[in-house]
Amino acid sequence: MKKLFILFLLLLPVMFCRTASAQAVTDEQLGLMYYNNKEFEKSAALFDRLFSEKPTLFNYTYLLQSLLEINDFDKAEKVVKRQAKRFPEDARYVIDQGFILLRTNQAQKAAKLFEQAIKDLPAEQRRVNELANAFLMRRENEYAIRTYLKGRQMLSPQYTFGFELANLYEISGNFEKMADEYIMLLETNPEVQNQIQGRLQNSLSNDPEGLKSEALRTSLLKSVQRKPNDVLISEMMLWFSIQLKDFEAALIQAKALDRRLDENGNRVFALGGLSVANGYYSTGAEAYKYVIERSQDAGLVVQSRVELLKAEYEQLVRTFPVNAKEMAALEQRYQQTLDEAGKNPLVFPLMRNLAHLQAFYLGKTTGAIAMLEELVTLTQSNRQLQAECKLELADIMLLTGEPWEATLLYSQVDKAFKNEPVGHEARFRNARLSFYIGEFNWARAQLDVLKAATSKLIANDAMAMSLLISDNIDADSSVVQLATFARADLLLYRNKPDEALAVLDSLMLAYPGHPITDDALMKKAEIMVKKGNPAEAITLYRRVADEFGDGILADDALFNLARIYDHQVVIADNEDADRAIQFFQNINDPKIKDTSKAMAAYQELLMKHPGSLYTVEARKRFRGLRGDVVN
Repeated sequence: MKKLFILFLLLLPVMFCRTASAQAVTDEQLGLMYYNNKEFEKSAALFDRLFSEKPTLFNYTYLLQSLLEINDFDKAEKVVKRQAKRFPEDARYVIDQGFILLRTNQAQKAAKLFEQAIKDLPAEQRRVNELANAFLMRRENEYAIRTYLKGRQMLSPQYTFGFELANLYEISGNFEKMADEYIMLLETNPEVQNQIQGRLQNSLSNDPEGLKSEALRTSLLKSVQRKPNDVLISEMMLWFSIQLKDFEAALIQAKALDRRLDENGNRVFALGGLSVANGYYSTGAEAYKYVIERSQDAGLVVQSRVELLKAEYEQLVRTFPVNAKEMAALEQRYQQTLDEAGKNPLVFPLMRNLAHLQAFYLGKTTGAIAMLEELVTLTQSNRQLQAECKLELADIMLLTGEPWEATLLYSQVDKAFKNEPVGHEARFRNARLSFYIGEFNWARAQLDVLKAATSKLIANDAMAMSLLISDNIDADSSVVQLATFARADLLLYRNKPDEALAVLDSLMLAYPGHPITDDALMKKAEIMVKKGNPAEAITLYRRVADEFGDGILADDALFNLARIYDHQVVIADNEDADRAIQFFQNINDPKIKDTSKAMAAYQELLMKHPGSLYTVEARKRFRGLRGDVVN
């Protein structure tokens, strides 16, 4: 018993300390709960005791804030002065004193205190940051800026606080000085180029009025005037043009850098790919032509010839109506390149595109099928490309009226790439095929699974088609109208637009007022665009917007309407592997182009459908047509 009693006495202090510690933590949590619940009298009383027992920064902060919330400025001032006396070098307590003066309408005294804090600032990086952060905590951004400028004056060139100042200028809305700080950093510290670009990329992504981009453009131009031969600034101009998707300006910069640095076309080639990927096909083609003419790298020249044909192909298939002569000429250029390069992995994608061109635009389905079947064998070592060739082959099978052969190929790719984008693409095309042939329930089941696809484009397309099916199956499970619409859609897929129009007209005549009417009108408008009849498309889109303003297609109709007036027609291109919304600039009829009507349609979209997916692009185009500076 005696030994146990001694052991108890030894453990008693430890037990007591643990209990006290647990109690302290509990009290801090309770005080925080009071504060968060806006019970400031209670939180002030509790943190007052805790601060007396343990003057930590945590207890100080919540005691001070609680006192300020209940307007107990006298006690708040005493707390701050006590802490300032304990930590005379910590700037935060001086600034807190000034903040209390501001809260008690003593702005002049506060300003004098702030001015003195900056004046007494020692030439130490840490102390500069501490004082600036203290000002920032109290939202005194201008004093924080002055602190960093004083620090720059004392510590430059070792410390210039450029990033800190650029960030503060941006927060303050002074984008000109923000841009100047970044360019000054670039000129004096080339090694931070990537860091600057990363920050600016985030900044420009939140620039709805284009003010930041315009400020950066101005600052870059001033820098070019100061240092016309500075390669780094030229690279920054190139990067900036790409951020704004001004690929024509970017190409000028890329060519200049290529000649100056003797890069043999590599930079221009990369820009060509970026231009094409963003839909700027003519700029991409110009980039590839430059490489073909100037590069001494034989491999790069061959690649450029391949990519040039792909760019020309993408541009032609997005020009309506399709020009048969230009397609035939493009086919000849394809054949010439294939004959010269031979059948090697570099030109396999070229062969796939040629097969598509021949099948869908020149009616040469037999040769296209033979080429793709050969490609499936040749690409065994490249499973991804082989899958893409199978999808193309399946598309042509569907075109020629062989849906069962097509579904077999789609299923093979789906099974082999179950959880990958190309597999999701295969499943979507299979579901679309089922829709075409009237198997709506099976199609909808597959589409509902694809709503969760990692590819946003596929998920959106799946959702749109699933809604089309769900909204147009009648209460008695009748699918007559939907089946008629699907037949018209299949005819359009098979390049039979006039027959598709006839089916749609019969559908609307037989079932006036049916929910599928707006879908039929939108499909007719798409056909009119492809036939090169934008005036008729305008009438149809206007009808959808007016008669079905509450429907899910009204914003699509208004956006397409605006784009036609804007000479940038937009439709969903079902033949494109991505089926992304495509923009076309092939309308040259002065009777169609109308800036005021385009602006009116964009504005109507913004007012009536603020939650539309097209809102951002519509606002950007509206401001551009109005003459605003937009990024």
